[in-house]
Amino acid sequence: MATSLGCRRYYGSGIVGAGWSDCKLSEEQLGELADLLDRGPVEQGWQDARWTLAWVVEVIERRVGVSYTLRGVSYLLHRIGYSQQVPTRRAIERDPEAIATWHRRRWPSVRG
Repeated sequence: MATSLGCRRYYGSGIVGAGWSDCKLSEEQLGELADLLDRGPVEQGWQDARWTLAWVVEVIERRVGVSYTLRGVSYLLHRIGYSQQVPTRRAIERDPEAIATWHRRRWPSVRG
């Protein structure tokens, strides 16, 4: 019988992933991953302060030696309580006139 504890699903004594497959990471490895994510990507050598799925895949492969697809990492992050983050407000530097000009002049060629 499956039970939901936090964001992880358990079946008997094992952690299971999407589609009821076995999770590739142990409970200890999941904790280590959460700690790494909380410390941020800059500490792992990236310039940007935002994680991408590709970076998380790379960190898991480097630290644990386990391969995940981008979709698999997305499921894993959701399962351990992480969600996609988007900016809550627009940039102060936003220039509506420049955006309108871009849409009139450049967008038709981009769109095809």
